[in-house]
Amino acid sequence: MKFLVLWHFEISRLTPEVIRAITRQPEYGKRLENGGKLECRYHVVGSHGGAWIYRVDSNEELDRLLAMSPVYNYASYQVLALAEMREPGTVAGSSS
Repeated sequence: MKFLVLWHFEISRLTPEVIRAITRQPEYGKRLENGGKLECRYHVVGSHGGAWIYRVDSNEELDRLLAMSPVYNYASYQVLALAEMREPGTVAGSSS
């Protein structure tokens, strides 16, 4: 299963504790990449946060990985399930 996770910080909520969590986030991402759980990670230009694509076995695994993130308690998240677009029915929602 693949998920796109968009996470964002409100700049007004940046405290020394949040900044420390943010500085630990790249190492956390690298560990997930090395473990095959994170396909790629990007900074969203003009935003305070990122866009990461996770490859996990279940929703529960994704929840666990997000909860282990250093920024988990400080960011807002949008989680989107991803599906391959190999056939027109994937996009249009039909089986033809």
